[in-house]
Amino acid sequence: MSSTVPHVTRPSTATRDKQRLLRRRHALVVVLTFLTGSADAIGFLSLGGAFSSVMTGNMVLLGLSAGRGEAELAVTSGCAIVSFIVGVLAGARLVGSAQPDDPVWPRRVTWALILELLVFVVFLIVWEVNLPHHDDHIDLALLLLSAAALGVQSSAIQRFGVPGLSSTYLTGTLTSLIAGVAARSPWGSLRPKAQVLLALITGAAVGALVALHLPVLAPALLIVPLVLVIAVSARMRG
Repeated sequence: MSSTVPHVTRPSTATRDKQRLLRRRHALVVVLTFLTGSADAIGFLSLGGAFSSVMTGNMVLLGLSAGRGEAELAVTSGCAIVSFIVGVLAGARLVGSAQPDDPVWPRRVTWALILELLVFVVFLIVWEVNLPHHDDHIDLALLLLSAAALGVQSSAIQRFGVPGLSSTYLTGTLTSLIAGVAARSPWGSLRPKAQVLLALITGAAVGALVALHLPVLAPALLIVPLVLVIAVSARMRG
C-alpha cells in the first residue's frame, strides 16, 4: 500500500513580488484618496462652496444655482468643472492609455503626479499670499488650480487599467462595497474598497479641521501626501 504526499504549489518569486507591488500600489492610491478628501473639504469650505474633485456634486450645484438664480455659485461650480476637464485632458495626454505589458506602476503615472505636484506648489504660493486678504477672485483661481490638479490625478489612476479603481470618483466604489456585503463576499475582497472610502472621509475631516482652524497649513494636506506617493512610486519596479 503506497501513500503519496500531496503536492503543494507555492507561488513563484515573481508572483509574490507582483502581489507585493499590487498591495503597495493600493496603499498609494489610498494616500491619494486622502488627499482628494482634503482638497474637497478645503474647496467647499474656503474656496467658494464647490468641490475640487466631485464633479457630480458640482453639476448638481450648477443646476441648483440656475434654478435659484445664484450667479456666483454657477460661476464657481461651472469653472471647477471646466478646470477639472482641462486637468483630465492634460493628464490623459501625459499618461496615455493602459497597455497589456504595463508594469504595476507605469512611469508615466509618476510623471503625471509630478505635474499635479507642480500645480499644487502654485496653489501653495497663491494660498499663502491670499490668506491675509481672502479675495474672492483669488479663491476662485485656487479652486480652479485644485480641480485641475485632481483632474490630472484622476487620469493618472486610469492608466492602471483597473476597473473601479479611482482616487477621485468613489460612488461606484461605495456601490460595489455594499453589493459585496449583501452578497457576503470575503472580507479580503471588500477591504480595499473600504480602505479607499475611509481615506476619503478621513481626508475630508482633517481637511475641514485644518481649513477652519489652521488654514496656513491647508496646502500641506495636498502636497505632503503627493510627495510621499511620488517618492515611493519612483522606487517601484515591475
